[in-house]
Amino acid sequence: MITIYATRFCSYCDAARRLLASKGYRWEEIDVVADAERRREMIARSGRRTVPQIWIGDRHVGGFDDLAALEAAGELDPLLQAESESKA
Repeated sequence: MITIYATRFCSYCDAARRLLASKGYRWEEIDVVADAERRREMIARSGRRTVPQIWIGDRHVGGFDDLAALEAAGELDPLLQAESESKA
């Protein structure tokens, strides 16, 4: 499962959504503006206050820059594929 803690009006959140959608993946999105408890959860899990914060399975990827770095290094597809296979 892919989980993204995000807000609606965040260009980095939009970029992460576009990248994952371009690869045909879906994700659970948690709006941290609408739910303060979920924002606290995000901070506790990631140690970061900025959005997006992205998890692929149990692995905390980080924000969009981290996701894009995985893509540039050729590591994102294998990570996504492994997560998909673990759910099959």
